[in-house]
Amino acid sequence: MRKRLDTMRTAFFVLMLANVALFAFTWSDSGAEASGDAQIIGQQINPGKIRLLAPEQVSALARRAEPPKAAAAGCLEWGAMLGSDVARAAQALEPLGLGAKLTQRKQDEVAAYWVYIPPLPSRQVATQKAGELKRLGVDDYFVVLDDPKWRNAISLGVFKTAEAAKARLETLRAKGVKSAASGARETQPSRIYFQLHDASPAMTAKLNELKQGFAGSEVRECAPEDKNG
Repeated sequence: MRKRLDTMRTAFFVLMLANVALFAFTWSDSGAEASGDAQIIGQQINPGKIRLLAPEQVSALARRAEPPKAAAAGCLEWGAMLGSDVARAAQALEPLGLGAKLTQRKQDEVAAYWVYIPPLPSRQVATQKAGELKRLGVDDYFVVLDDPKWRNAISLGVFKTAEAAKARLETLRAKGVKSAASGARETQPSRIYFQLHDASPAMTAKLNELKQGFAGSEVRECAPEDKNG
């Protein structure tokens, strides 16, 4: 009987030790798992700031990432030039080395009536008058330099009929141009325009700089039929 009790006690202690070992193993494994989860969370970068983007926000980011497009080159013309100003303008353009990019357009005058400001005392006075016209919103004009009879006059338009010239005159007077007149006009010398094809922004700036030395000249886009050279 005593031997049987000793055997039961031994079995009880063995069973208890087995339960303690199982508990210890289970606690250790769960602790390692919790530690692993904490490590993963710790490796996240600002997990509280993560947010999903709307489709339009994704599109905006894609557009922002695109490299800026280069400005498209175009065709510009500078004029109108008459007489000695043609050679002077060509000389001013020569250092730019434009080669085949530079061409000339000739515009013949065949109209018989014009609107003008009569010849002024000097070229300086004519240039000052041209500045006044600009301030009044008048852009279509040029200072006559090569015609001895009309030197330092300012042409404000040449027309095929007297009625068209009169209409132009009335428009100018409405803008405050009081010294203009209209009348018959002999055929004028051809006007010359310098055309620059594939004009870069730098060349555009240079033409606008050069025009300051030629009263009444302007830089503008070529007509559609001239843009392809």
